[in-house]
Amino acid sequence: MGNYEIGVDIGGTFTDVILIDPSGRVNSHKLLSTPDNFSNAMIKGIEQICARANIEPSSITKIVHGTTVVTNACIEMKGAKVGLLTTHGFRDILEIGRGRLPAVLDLSWEKPPPLVPRYLRREVKERIDGNGKVKEHLDHESVEVAVKNLLGENIESIAVCLINSPANPIHEIAVSKIIKHLAPNIPLSISSEVMPMYSEYERTSEVTLNAYVMPLVKQYLTSLKQELKSIGISAPLYIMQSNGGMTTPENAMARPIEIIECGPAAGVVGATRLSDHSHSSLITFDMGGTTAKASIVEEGQVSHAREYEVGGSLNRASRLLKGSGYVVRVASIDIAEIGAGGGSILKIDAGGGVAIGPESAGADPGPACYDLGGINPTIADADLVLGYINPKHLCGGTYPLNSGKAEKALASDIGPALGLDVIEAAYGIYQLANARMMRAIKSVSSERGRDPSKFSLHAFGGAGPVHAAGVAKGLGMNRIVIPPAPGVFSAFGLLTGNIERHFSRSFSRPWNKSSFVEANSIIDDLEKEASSTMSLWAGKDWDNDLSINRLMDLQYEGQGSSLSIALRGNSNVPTSVETIAELFETLHKETFGHFLPNHPIRTTGLRLIASISASVEPKKVSFNAPAFKISDASRPAYWGPNHGLIDTPVETLANIRNGLHGPILIDSYDTTIVVPPNAWVEKNPNAGVTIYLD
Repeated sequence: MGNYEIGVDIGGTFTDVILIDPSGRVNSHKLLSTPDNFSNAMIKGIEQICARANIEPSSITKIVHGTTVVTNACIEMKGAKVGLLTTHGFRDILEIGRGRLPAVLDLSWEKPPPLVPRYLRREVKERIDGNGKVKEHLDHESVEVAVKNLLGENIESIAVCLINSPANPIHEIAVSKIIKHLAPNIPLSISSEVMPMYSEYERTSEVTLNAYVMPLVKQYLTSLKQELKSIGISAPLYIMQSNGGMTTPENAMARPIEIIECGPAAGVVGATRLSDHSHSSLITFDMGGTTAKASIVEEGQVSHAREYEVGGSLNRASRLLKGSGYVVRVASIDIAEIGAGGGSILKIDAGGGVAIGPESAGADPGPACYDLGGINPTIADADLVLGYINPKHLCGGTYPLNSGKAEKALASDIGPALGLDVIEAAYGIYQLANARMMRAIKSVSSERGRDPSKFSLHAFGGAGPVHAAGVAKGLGMNRIVIPPAPGVFSAFGLLTGNIERHFSRSFSRPWNKSSFVEANSIIDDLEKEASSTMSLWAGKDWDNDLSINRLMDLQYEGQGSSLSIALRGNSNVPTSVETIAELFETLHKETFGHFLPNHPIRTTGLRLIASISASVEPKKVSFNAPAFKISDASRPAYWGPNHGLIDTPVETLANIRNGLHGPILIDSYDTTIVVPPNAWVEKNPNAGVTIYLD
C-alpha cells in the first residue's frame, strides 16, 4: 500500500476516524462531534489518531471525508438566500410541484415550503421547444433587469432553470455569462450543468437545491482545507458522494447535491467490498446516534436510486412515499433512513404511546446517560438500563456513562405513562426501536419483492450491533455479520470507494436506427469528457485503471418513468436497435411482471459512469482496535419477560471462540455486540463476528 490514508465520517453525535498505515493496519478513533463547527472534531480526531500511531499529520497521503453539512442544511432550512431565473410563464413551478402526498390521511402534514420564495423567482423572456429549436430569442435586457432586481434583494446565490434547456442549453449559457458579468463573485447554478435531464419541476428542484447549499459547502470545504494545511497536511482531500464514489472538493463545491447522502453511502460500499463472495447478497443496517439507515446489495451489486427526496423533515423510511421533501435525481445508493438512532429522543405522544425521534439529543447536550447536560430520555438510555451497553467502556472508557441518570430520564415520564417499571419500559422501547428499523429494512427489501430472510444482515454504526439481533429476528433473518471496528465502519468505507463521476445527457427520441446512431455519437462525447475529467481528479497514472460503464434510459411510449439498460462493459454499445429493445423488454418484465410486445419504445437519457479503483483493498488490511480490558467478567442484562434479568458473560472480540452461545455481551472499543439467548457466534476471517439465530 505504501501510504497513510485517513477516512473521517462526521455524524450528528460522533465523529469517526480511520487510519490505514503502509502495512495495511487499520487504526480507529471515535470522539464527540462539535455541532457549532463540525470540522473542529475532524481536525482534533486526526491529530489524536496520528499521535496514537506515532506519526506526524504531514505523513498523511490521502484523506477521504463524509459530511452531513448538506443534509443538515436541508433539514434545518439553513441554506442560502437564493434567487431563481426561469422562463416566462414558469415562475411557480416550485410552488406547483407534484401532486403527491406522503401521508394522505395525515391532516397535520404540511408541504415543505419552496426553497425560493415567490418574490425571489424572476422570469426572463425566451423559449426553446422540446427539440431544441429556438422559438423566441433570449431577451438580454429582461435578464439584466431580473438579475439586478435579485441583487437588490441581497441574494446569496442564483439558480437558472429555463424550459427545454436539456435539448439546447444556449440560452442558459448566455444567461450565466450575463450573471457573471453583473455579479462575478456570486455562486451560480445552471440546470444544464447540474442535471441536464427533462422534467421541469424535478430539474428546477435540483438546481435550486444545489444553489441553496452551494455557499455553505464552499465555505465549509474551503475552511477545512485551510485547517488541514495548518496542521501540516497537504495530501489530496476527497469527498464521498451519494453514489458511493469519491470526488474532489472543487466538484463538491460546484455540485453539492452530489454529496447529500455521502456518510450512509460509505458504509454500504465498505460492507459490499468486505463481504464474503459466497454471502454477497446482504442488507446493510447502520444505526448511529441520530438515524438508522438500511440498503440492499444483491450478488455484490449495490442498489441505486434514480430519485429521492431530502429535507422537509427527515428522509422517509420508504422511497415509495413521495412528496415529503425536495426532489433530487443525482445518482445515489438506495438508502432508507429514519430518525431512530441511539440519541433519538423519546416522548409520550397525544395517544399515550411512545414516539421515537426524529429529534436527536446529538453530541450536545447528548443523551441523559452521557452526563453532559441532556435530560431527555433516548434509545441509548434504554439500552444502558437493559445492561446492553458497558457504562465504563464507551470509546475505550473515554466517555463513561451514567446509569443513574438514564434510569431517572426513563422514570420521569416514559415508565409512568406506560404503567411499567424502568427496566420493562426500557425493553419496550428497545422493541419499538427495532420495529421502526425493521420498517426501513422492509422498504428496501420486501417492498421491492425481496424476502429479507434470504439475505444476511450486516450491522454497524455505534448502535447497530446492539439492536441487530432484535431486528433480524423480527424479519426472519438468521445470519448477522458484524464487521471489524463496527462503530466506525462508515469511516473505513470511505477509503474503499472508487474515484467516480457520473455523466448524463437528456436524449428523448423514438427508439430506431437513427436515434441509435445519434446515441453512439453522444456516448463518444461523454467518454471524452469523462477521460478528461478523471485525469484531473486522480492525480496519478490512471489510464489502465479507468473503468467506464454506459447506461441508457428507455421507456414505452406514454410511460412516465424509465428503466436503465446497462450496456456492455468498456466496449461499444450493443450492435443493434433490436438487441437493446430486447434487453429493455426483459428488464421491464422482471420489474413489473409484464412487457408490451410491438409497443413503441422511447429513449429518454444516456448516462455514463467513470471510475478509478481505490488504493485500499478491504480484504488485505488488518484491523487494530484500540486496546482495552473489561473490568467485569459479567453484568446483569435483561432479555425479555421469558428470560428476565440474567447475569450475562462479557467478552472482548479478541477472546471470542467459535460456537460460543448466547446470551453474551461482546464489548469492543466502539460498541457492544448483543448476542441473545438461542444464538451462537463465530469469528470472521476479517476479525469481525457472525451471529446465527436459531
